[in-house]
Amino acid sequence: MEYKPIPPSPARFKPQIIIHGGAGNITPETLPPDRYSQYRESLLTIIGKTHHYMFTPEPSTNTLPSSLSTATYAVALLEDNPLFNAGHGAVFTRDGYNELEASIMVSHPGSYPKRGVGVTGLRHIRNPILLAKAILQHGEDDLLGRHSQSPSANMLDVPNAQGHTLIHGPAAEQLAKQYNLAIVPQSYFYTQTRWDEHTRALERERQNPGKSLATYSKEEYLPQGTVGAVTLDEQGIITVATSTGGLTNKLTGRIGDTPSVGAGFWAEEWAEEGDPSGHAELRCRPGPVVVISDALKGLMADCLPSPFSYNPAFKTQKVVTTRAMAVSGTGNGDSFLRTAAARTVGAMARFGGVSSKEAVSKVAGPGGELEKSAGDRWGLTGEGAGGIIGIEIAEARDDNGMLLDARCGVLQDFNCGGMFRAWVDRRGHAHFRVWQPDGSTPTGYESEDVFGMDLRRASKRSEPIAF
Repeated sequence: MEYKPIPPSPARFKPQIIIHGGAGNITPETLPPDRYSQYRESLLTIIGKTHHYMFTPEPSTNTLPSSLSTATYAVALLEDNPLFNAGHGAVFTRDGYNELEASIMVSHPGSYPKRGVGVTGLRHIRNPILLAKAILQHGEDDLLGRHSQSPSANMLDVPNAQGHTLIHGPAAEQLAKQYNLAIVPQSYFYTQTRWDEHTRALERERQNPGKSLATYSKEEYLPQGTVGAVTLDEQGIITVATSTGGLTNKLTGRIGDTPSVGAGFWAEEWAEEGDPSGHAELRCRPGPVVVISDALKGLMADCLPSPFSYNPAFKTQKVVTTRAMAVSGTGNGDSFLRTAAARTVGAMARFGGVSSKEAVSKVAGPGGELEKSAGDRWGLTGEGAGGIIGIEIAEARDDNGMLLDARCGVLQDFNCGGMFRAWVDRRGHAHFRVWQPDGSTPTGYESEDVFGMDLRRASKRSEPIAF
């Protein structure tokens, strides 16, 4: 029997966000304290700006921004920051070009029947994530052949994005011009840091043939990851937005996991009988159940907006749970492609009866599918290295629509030296981390713990500040 997702209702969830800025060989040996502080300040600033945007009502509707708007807002900020391997800070190909990629996907199609799109091989688009967003927003018109544009002289025949999910190079850039997005010269993406990484790695490879790779180094952190954001809005829609310059010294023309649906990103929503990944009381087959303790009600309050209606004690004959998740990957993109990493997380959660949190760890955590994919080359070539962030939600209801349980939370795990990430918890506290939470921050580094809104002074404060 197929169970249909519960239709959206006003203000079902408190908005949430988590962002990442890359993963890989990030250790105290490859990330000195001053560089660490730059990443920390940048990610906290971006999470703070996005959090403010996320909770500022849009004047035209007096409603909070959609998760689509919030995710692209965050990633555009990351693309404009030269610290990160996306947009202005994109890495170089072996031939010295910058070729950018981006993608976006929503958990529920709603007004966006394409649900997910990717763009790749971009050399002149300032913010690739805005192009991905525009293609998604035009999806219904494009699928039906509306609003076609006739080609001009010396241009490709690109009337619109048609029904395509992945669009490459000149055709994608022509669409960006039709959407009036910012076009920049290749020189815009040049940064001295990325150029130096590019040339040093090529030189090491030339001097040590068969022993050194221009795409990976044990001695320094060569960016091979992405930036990304996963956001949840009031309506329970989760959006994942991801952008990258790709692997340092990749082949010109290489297409990675970031624009490839199911490899570097994924989002979906589904409904299932019972609550197999949730509380034990709701996992049973149809039959009488009595749930809702004060503790459970408190957990629900963390996810739901306030005030909300709630009946603390009742019986039901059937439980249907609507679940949604979205994830963004970062790391060695070829490994994400080989394992269909992001879709594998979704499949484990949907068909394996586990939480998305557990699924993320099974794929991207230590000893997970990504690491296994490297075989005996693990730790030698950069293969398999990476991490995943995300958000998951679940609503369990009886057959009368009465809410039994609601859960939501951010997801994160990685198998390599470190992963740059930041998020805002349910209390409104901003977090920044690079390394695993069970380890202590190395001596000489600013704390990885909780920080608040005044980001200019955050590094000097030890107590959390609520947004």
